[in-house]
Amino acid sequence: MTIILGIDPGSRITGFGIIQIVNKKCQYVTSGCIKIKAESVANRLLEIYDGINSIIEQFQPTEAAIEQIFMYHSADSALKLGQARGVAIVTMATHNLTVAEYSARQVKQAVVGYGAADKLQVQQMVKTLLNLSQSPQADAADALAIAICHYHTSQSLEFLGDAKKTVRGRLR
Repeated sequence: MTIILGIDPGSRITGFGIIQIVNKKCQYVTSGCIKIKAESVANRLLEIYDGINSIIEQFQPTEAAIEQIFMYHSADSALKLGQARGVAIVTMATHNLTVAEYSARQVKQAVVGYGAADKLQVQQMVKTLLNLSQSPQADAADALAIAICHYHTSQSLEFLGDAKKTVRGRLR
């Protein structure tokens, strides 16, 4: 069974979402936020590590995906986000997970069908796609959207791989 962990990294709030694939359909497992309380950078990064490590140990994902960094208004914000991403990636790698990376535009395109969708649209589509009774918190919804994007992308790549094996309707 495929279990996908999606991470929406942040230096104050890191969203996570886990879906499982059953009969080629996404099913909700869990989601939430790792709320960082520490003030020092080292302790913030440790909280992110501990939180993601605990999630991985509990739910045993088989695949992982994370959002890429996009441009920020300040270099300081970009640096903090980069540090949070780095810790998240290393944590997943220590559990032998291959980590796929997707831009915010790719995630929105895969989930909403519009690369410039806003957070509310992402939340609504995640709620609909996973048949949830209510919309998840924004960071958790983003993490679930990243996991859904990963599944859709991997399915498309698998389809393209199969398509390349045929020439004029015949298998090579």
